[in-house]
Parts: sequence; structure tokens; C-alpha cells
Amino acid sequence: MKKIPFNTDELKVVSEVPGFTGEMLPIYNFPVSMRESAVSTFRDKDPVWILTDIEMNTFTPSVIPDNGARGFVFEGGEPYPREKFGGEDMFGIKWKYIDVAGGSMVEPGSPLFSDANEWKEKVVFPDIDSWDWEGSAAKNKEYLSNGRCNMLTFLNGCWFERLISFMDFEDAAVAMIDEEQTDAVKELMHELTSLYIRLVDKCVEYYDLDGFQIHDDWGSQMAPFFSDEAAREIILPEMKRFVDHVHSKGMFCDLHSCGHIEDRCDIFVEAGFDSWTPMPMNNTQELYEKYGDRIVIGIVADNPFDPETATEEEQRAAAREFVEKYTKPGKPCMYSAFYNRPGMLTKAFREELYIASRERYSKE
Repeated sequence: MKKIPFNTDELKVVSEVPGFTGEMLPIYNFPVSMRESAVSTFRDKDPVWILTDIEMNTFTPSVIPDNGARGFVFEGGEPYPREKFGGEDMFGIKWKYIDVAGGSMVEPGSPLFSDANEWKEKVVFPDIDSWDWEGSAAKNKEYLSNGRCNMLTFLNGCWFERLISFMDFEDAAVAMIDEEQTDAVKELMHELTSLYIRLVDKCVEYYDLDGFQIHDDWGSQMAPFFSDEAAREIILPEMKRFVDHVHSKGMFCDLHSCGHIEDRCDIFVEAGFDSWTPMPMNNTQELYEKYGDRIVIGIVADNPFDPETATEEEQRAAAREFVEKYTKPGKPCMYSAFYNRPGMLTKAFREELYIASRERYSKE
């Protein structure tokens, strides 16, 4: 993208949008659209400013049954009825919505199978052609036309998370290391990836999108669920096949994977993911240094100030320090707004982060 010098006129707040947790977020008088800035960062590794929490338009349409089952529907039209949260996902697995947690879990006690060798007899793949794609496209035309970067999120996982929903966690973890189940797990992962590739094609056909995010949690707060060897043998080839297909559509691909799994980042890089926002138990700053030229990392900062007591100058100094550390040539990043300390994105910090990164990237 052609470099555009920073102008203080850009700091004018032209509108506000609701954030993920409901707060209103300022939209500046940007020199390019938020959509262009995000796509340039993720796809071309050519940022215009450091992305925070305002540029992305999360899209999880109700036409995909997983989204209602998980109680995570973000789309246009009438609000999705809360009383419909939970229920069956696209494989007929029943989920229960837990209000206090703000999310769903598989109803316990009725796994489809306990041995992966049984999957061909037990798993019924959805008929995605029967879903009302045209109706969903009409309902979401305006929602996807607000100048933000449209990223469609696939929930419930394509690989290990999906295996958990079929088998429950303990049996799924065993299946990843049991040599007698390895071939069956590989076959199942291949068919699941093929389904998600077809879903990508449907979504590209019916929606105005820029990229996809796929969920697949790989670890606890302490360590990964399975070995590097198992991940490479069973999941990596399918991850790469999925990401390659997304890229063939001219779109970027983001990974959502929770847990203390920094030791698996090299796999995500080899799979070709454009971005990943690790949870705070991972050393995101070290990941940036090691992998930032190949994948856009969401950075969790060092909590350099107390948002309750810090002066405006201290807040602005912290923003400038962040930009100094994480705008190295060829290494764009994201400010991990969701995982950083609550309240850190004060008016002064957010504004200075924008100013300093605009100045930095307009000269690169």
C-alpha cells in the first residue's frame, strides 16, 4: 500500500462502534478504511497502523448451526433469541448454554463413540447445501457493509476440538496417541477439513468477506494437550490444506487456539496461518521476536501503567514504548485488546498508539 503521511486531522472521532464486551469504541478519521488497514496487515504484512479492537467485524451467522449451539451469533437482522442458545450443532451433537459462563458445553454422558475406529459408522456429516444461504446473505448484506474487516469465525473446531465434541476429552486425548486409532483419526480429520473447505466456498459465494478465523484449542493453562509429534503427524497436514484453500480465495486466515501452547507456534507458522492471538500465559513478546516476520502475533503488554492512577503523559509514553518495541520492519503485530489488562486502552493510550504507529509505518 502507498505510504500516507500522518495528519492530525485523522484524530477526529467520526463515529463509535460497540466493542466485543459492549463498550463504545471511537472511530477516527482514518486515511484508509479499517477494512483496508486490516487486510493490508494480515494478508500483505504491510500495516497502516497497529490494529486494536475496532477494525474487525466478527461474523458468526446463525445459518451455521454451531453458532447458535454455542450461543455465539453475531450477524445482521433481528437479534438471535437468547432462548435458542444451545441445542444441536451441525453434527447433531447437543450443547447446553451456561448463562453464568456466557457460553456452551457439550451435554455430558453421551459421546458418539469412544474409539476413533468407529467414526464412519457414527458420524453423520451435515448437508450444508440445504441451509438457507440466500436468506442469510440477504439478512447480512448491511451488517457486512460498515467499512470494517469482515472475518467469519468457525466455532467448535475443525480438528482436536471437534474430536473432543465427538468423544469427550479423555478419549479424544487417548486417540491422539493410540497407534491403533491413528489412521482412523487421520481419516476423520481429512474429512472434517474437506467439509470446512466446502464451507469456505459457500461463505465466499454468499458473503462479502476478507478472511476466516478457525477455532481449535490445543492446551491447558499449563501445557499443550498432546505432543508436537502427534500435532505434526495428525493435524498439521490438514491445517495446511485448509489455510492454503483460504489463501487461494485471496483471503487471510486467523487461528484462535487457547492454552499455554507457545511451543506449537512453529506448527501454526508452517500451516501458513496469517495471525494468532495467544492467551496471556504465553510469552507473546518472545513469540513476536521469533516468529513475527511470518505470522502476526497479538501482543500482551507488560502492564506499564495503572489505568486508574497513571497521568496522561505516562499513558502516552507507554503507547510510544509499545510502538517502539513492536513495529520492527517486516514484523507487524496486533495490540491484544481482549487479553491485555482491562482498562489499558484509555483514550490517551489508544490515541497515542495510533499516532505513533501511523508515524512509524508511514515512513517505513
